[in-house]
Amino acid sequence: MSSLDRFRRQPHTRARGASAEAAGLTWLEAHGYEILETNYVTKAGEIDAIGREGETLCFIEIKARATETFGPAVAAVNARKQRKIVRSASLYLAREGYEGACRFDVLGLDPAPDGWSFTLVRNAFGTNY
Repeated sequence: MSSLDRFRRQPHTRARGASAEAAGLTWLEAHGYEILETNYVTKAGEIDAIGREGETLCFIEIKARATETFGPAVAAVNARKQRKIVRSASLYLAREGYEGACRFDVLGLDPAPDGWSFTLVRNAFGTNY
């Protein structure tokens, strides 16, 4: 059974999200990311994953779509969601005292004939909030 099939068989949205995030984390690690934190929660919101790619700290939103009816998964990370991620990242940076390079990435998981199709958008949005 593919991870897409497991995703589709989950009983509710939260379980589908966890299933997609697990597949996304596996993909990110296989493509050179070192995952430092998952499901990082602050009063401002949640960040799906915090990792490193080389020397850059990455705040990563993982988004999945079961169908293509409403467009690609990466398009679902709207301005409201971006604001929440930026605010949560600011709190993380302050807590950790981190002052190096960082960026916001989005990993989209869309259905494909043999499972998931992954789309990674590095530096997907800025901090203009």
